[in-house]
Amino acid sequence: MRLRVPVPKRDPLERSRDFAEVSLGYDEREAVAEASRCIQCPSRPCVSGCPIGVDVPRFVKLLAERKFSEAYRVLTDRCPVPAITGRVCPQERQCEALCTLAKLDQPIAIGALERFLGDWAYENGLERPKRVDAVRGKSVAVVGSGAAGIIVASDLARLGYEIVLYEALHAPGGVMVYGIPEFRLPKRVVEAELRYLDELGAEVLLGAVVGKTFTVDELLDQHDAVFLGTGAGRPRLLGVPGEELNGIYTANEFLVRVNLMRSYLFPEYDTPLKVGSRVAVIGAGNTAMDAARTAVRMGAREVWVLYRRTRAEMPARLEEVRNAEEEGVKFVFLVRPVAFRGSFSVESVVLEKMKLGEPDESGRPRPLPTGELIEFEVDTVINAIGFHPNPLVPSVTPGLKTLPDGRIYVDSSCRTSLPRVYAGGDVVVGEGTVIEAMGWGRRAAKSIHEDLARS
Repeated sequence: MRLRVPVPKRDPLERSRDFAEVSLGYDEREAVAEASRCIQCPSRPCVSGCPIGVDVPRFVKLLAERKFSEAYRVLTDRCPVPAITGRVCPQERQCEALCTLAKLDQPIAIGALERFLGDWAYENGLERPKRVDAVRGKSVAVVGSGAAGIIVASDLARLGYEIVLYEALHAPGGVMVYGIPEFRLPKRVVEAELRYLDELGAEVLLGAVVGKTFTVDELLDQHDAVFLGTGAGRPRLLGVPGEELNGIYTANEFLVRVNLMRSYLFPEYDTPLKVGSRVAVIGAGNTAMDAARTAVRMGAREVWVLYRRTRAEMPARLEEVRNAEEEGVKFVFLVRPVAFRGSFSVESVVLEKMKLGEPDESGRPRPLPTGELIEFEVDTVINAIGFHPNPLVPSVTPGLKTLPDGRIYVDSSCRTSLPRVYAGGDVVVGEGTVIEAMGWGRRAAKSIHEDLARS
């Protein structure tokens, strides 16, 4: 059995000094060699592992035959932004996890092949699918231009609906722009992929804060349906003494300053960001890895990730954990912060040692406090323990039912408690991946189309 073709990436010492992309991606020869490993098994388990139903075996087969244009069209029939999903989706837990070859040895590198096709199509000027039906004379407001909103907009535009996409920030893309660093998902890739919305005729209104600039009722007066994909951008706080000290950031604040406001290009971009010499990142998800690796690039001498479980339970992608380790990030497991100390700025974090108990509702061993405390010197802290759904729209929309934790309530077809209003993505699930948000968006688009076709 042939081994998986490794994806080339830059040297850790070189890449940790800049924000250029880490992974170099496959060239044509490598992509064809990797695609040729696919055994085209009849059960096609990889398809069921994809939240948006990409026909993986078909596009991989065409790629192995060097039919790149045909492979790209099969891929983009279900995924409008493969250069993005190929870079950031957790394929190892989805399509690649179910690959038949995973049971024997190493699965097909589906994500890397997606990325290759997305990049190849861009470099060669290939077009994506356009409208397939006649114009329907109905319009849909899509609130939020993140992953869920993008797929709602593209699916419905291709069906002939007029789309107006409302984005609160000055750039479209949601968390893909403000939350994921340049070295993992370059802005030029997001910008190139989102041009598809222009090609489909969708109108994008930037700086449009729904809940302030427009209410949902006003959108319903102008459109036949409204989709809410406002994401989860409100950070969770630790709620421990000293959390108000200077030098303590939320991951959201830290990454927005670096990514969207380009503080790493100060003074060219006037967004100063103080990063000390000894940085602690709280949490162990992909956002924590992004924050830790960003701190390395911003000049920190030491960066530590503090996590209450062990390495085996880390929610971050294994690839990103390895990248962080290669770039010098260090880890302390089985600890949780219980206080921060300092006279004006943070000087240390008090950690309680933990032990693992029986599995909790997540299926992972529950972290249990031991009562033993240690003090860990730091001059900067980045809290990356997670996010809550954005509360603005539900707070000013009477009749929009929410759950106790602030998530918008929807039925299995993404219909909210209000007629003609739909929701999906992180504002419904709390916090998920780009491809999971796309899965919700596709389900919502199907419901919107069914309802509007009947009205």
